[in-house]
Amino acid sequence: MASKILMSACLLGDKVRYDGNDCLQTHAKLQAWIKAGKVVSICPEMAGGLPVPRPPAEIEQDKTATMVLAGEAKIRTIGGEDVTKEYITGAQKALALVKQHHIQVAILKSRSPSCGVRQIYDGTFSHGLIAGMGLTAQLLSEYGVQVFDETEIDLALETAEKT
Repeated sequence: MASKILMSACLLGDKVRYDGNDCLQTHAKLQAWIKAGKVVSICPEMAGGLPVPRPPAEIEQDKTATMVLAGEAKIRTIGGEDVTKEYITGAQKALALVKQHHIQVAILKSRSPSCGVRQIYDGTFSHGLIAGMGLTAQLLSEYGVQVFDETEIDLALETAEKT
């Protein structure tokens, strides 16, 4: 086992999702990493100051995480509240953990406006998906972290073992 990995807290069973639930992953190899103390956990939304439960939020329609990071787009709740600052703060805290622990691999929650790796919701709150990354996934990727979602745990752990 090589370096540590960063992982979305909801995937580790913490009830921190917007709806107060988790998405616990019981992957056997992952459990060995957890027991060995090689998994660093974060919920970027909570780290940014958002509560549980909280209204669903999405990156504005036709915008990207890169645009949010550049100050050219917002993340808004279903009620229209601007939560961009909290999402940016959470992403920055995730990056700080990556730097602190010399992490090169992250396993993040798919489709999240923070953690989505391959797809995110389209900004219409209609459950439509588009290709793209969430804010934390984008920031970590720009820093050189290889990001994976919960459907890619084997690949993520294999990658981490090589680092």
